[in-house]
Amino acid sequence: MKKIISLLAAFLLLYSCKKDKTSDAAQKKMAAPESSLKKDSLKTQNSQTPIKSGKKPSDLVPDNYEIQYDAEGDLNQDGLADIALVIRKKEDTLAGRKIMILLKNPDKTYRVNKVSDTVLPDEYNEAGYKMHDPEDITIENGELSINLYDIGPYGNQFSRFKYLNEDLILTYIETYNMGAGSHSALFYQPMKGKLTLETVNTMEEEMRTESKKFQLKRERYVFEKTSPDDVVRKAYDAVHE
Repeated sequence: MKKIISLLAAFLLLYSCKKDKTSDAAQKKMAAPESSLKKDSLKTQNSQTPIKSGKKPSDLVPDNYEIQYDAEGDLNQDGLADIALVIRKKEDTLAGRKIMILLKNPDKTYRVNKVSDTVLPDEYNEAGYKMHDPEDITIENGELSINLYDIGPYGNQFSRFKYLNEDLILTYIETYNMGAGSHSALFYQPMKGKLTLETVNTMEEEMRTESKKFQLKRERYVFEKTSPDDVVRKAYDAVHE
């Protein structure tokens, strides 16, 4: 009888160990689908990454935006014609604008390389007055030129950007303003720190021009974060310190 009881106890102990192993295996098996779901989720997220290239420039314009101006030319000097787009919201043309730089790929598609929300001033002031008219952008000789004209209080402003070590950099800015009794002009090369201010005294018959040159701190202004208006104000502040 004792022998039978011993055998029965051994059998129960063996069954218990086997059940624990089976339970662990089942738990691992149940955990596997969760890990698999995480991988599938990552694949889904990656597949939803915003499109970075398109066959036409318009393919890369964000929803609810329209193209206002465009310019074509070889901006990064790789032998392919790139595109610069000025875009604005369709339903709110008074909102701030963007400039997109689309570089052309060898397969004739385009890719978004740079986007700036600051390089262009607002199109209208608070009173609804158009600040610069006309406006135009061009790409020539590897430079992006942004040309803003106004015979009123805002004056003319011409900015030039060029690719240097894969960054699009402000290399030159020029302004003209006409005021009561005088006209003024600014010529500035931020990367060299060279600034020239010219003033024409229109109250004199000879309308003499006074020119002053300044050496400022060298600055590197990248396209994505640059406001030419702010650059000009900073230059004037440095001159009058």
